[in-house]
Amino acid sequence: MLHRPGLAMDIVGGMERVLGIGGYFFRAKDPEALAAWYEINLGIANMSAGGSWEQEAGPTAFAPFPADTDYFGRPDQQARLNFRVANLDAVLTQLRAAGANQSRTPAISGSAGKTWSCQISRDASSG
Repeated sequence: MLHRPGLAMDIVGGMERVLGIGGYFFRAKDPEALAAWYEINLGIANMSAGGSWEQEAGPTAFAPFPADTDYFGRPDQQARLNFRVANLDAVLTQLRAAGANQSRTPAISGSAGKTWSCQISRDASSG
């Protein structure tokens, strides 16, 4: 991720700016089943009720990539959503038990130090 100290202040100056991500919306073959999966397996409350999710504070990367990047996987994958977790091994164990496919590779994350990048996928027929 590109970081230039002071750049945000130079661009933003005295004008209003966004405070964070207000929502992430995506299509699914079966939205209700997928919402339930996220609630059960990742603990994201209120998805099936259409409510909001109160996250813990922390850094959020917001970065455009070249159109031909392989960072997201296949070319038809136009976006990537990363979740912050306290115990990655425990989360991966839960997801494996729920039948999710995953791969884990080391990545370096700015000031947070060493982190892990994981690709999590579900059976396409389930949502």
